[in-house]
Amino acid sequence: MRTPSTRFEDLVVWQKAHQFVLAVYRFSGTFPRSEVYGLSSQFRRAAVSIAANIAEGFKKRGLADKLRFYNIAQGSIEECRYYLILAHDLKYGEVVEFTQLLDEVSKLLEAYSQAIATVY
Repeated sequence: MRTPSTRFEDLVVWQKAHQFVLAVYRFSGTFPRSEVYGLSSQFRRAAVSIAANIAEGFKKRGLADKLRFYNIAQGSIEECRYYLILAHDLKYGEVVEFTQLLDEVSKLLEAYSQAIATVY
């Protein structure tokens, strides 16, 4: 049996979300300069929100609080999904790799949320 994680950094879902944030920063850094205060900024904030809400939810004591933060992270995942579609349609770069990583984060977060809900 696995020992429960004591730090959010131990969570695979957070690790993958953090990898996604780093990838978004690198990718959005290649966008046109005109996007500095537009898509680049919005995309980065949404990506950071995924990992940040997982981290914040991790230390919440009540089930409702935990799940609320994980749900906010799920909303940010969908926001990022749209930004990937937009970046692709604007021809800012190939997004397949980013979409796959985001899908993985989404599945992990869904499974983690369900597991947490059964523990409480």
